[in-house]
Amino acid sequence: MTVKSLLPLIAATFVCSGSVLVEARQPKPLAAVVKPTVSQPAPPQWKLYTAPDGRFTILMPGNPNRNTESQKTYMGEITLEIFVAQPPKQQVAYIVAYNDFPYSYGEMADPQAVLNNARDMALKTTKSHLISQRNIRSSNNHPGKEIEYINSGGKITKNRMYVAEGRLYQVMAITTKKQQKTLAKTITGYLNSFHVVLKK
Repeated sequence: MTVKSLLPLIAATFVCSGSVLVEARQPKPLAAVVKPTVSQPAPPQWKLYTAPDGRFTILMPGNPNRNTESQKTYMGEITLEIFVAQPPKQQVAYIVAYNDFPYSYGEMADPQAVLNNARDMALKTTKSHLISQRNIRSSNNHPGKEIEYINSGGKITKNRMYVAEGRLYQVMAITTKKQQKTLAKTITGYLNSFHVVLKK
């Protein structure tokens, strides 16, 4: 599985160009003779990751790769920050992404409208079908929405979005149907571990 391009990011009134496509590779056939000295790959070491700006924490399977991309919008240039972790030997990607809104827009925007537009944009850019959605709150009571959707290739995304202090966060796990069944508890634990750190 590889992340082929960046996430469908997502502010309320502009379209961002990328989308995450997770590709499931067929497992290689096992060799006919397996030597007893061959060790199994170690499971990923989950540890608490703190964002470079200190504004969120989350449990990640190792250090995520960070990508930064700028988008020009009618509100001005907006920076997208994307953090991706992919454990070896698993068809899953764990992703946190966020973008800040210009101050005036962030003050005026209705959080539910931002979340609904983010949902619609995620479905449109990944050409996915919505499986389920529900309104949620962050651990410190910021408004959010959880959506689950499946694309034409059978990849399932569970995405929790939050609007907090002028920023849209998205916390996602993208996997295959098969891996989703075996990783359901892990994915839930990952999503539950996300915490918005308030500005001082």
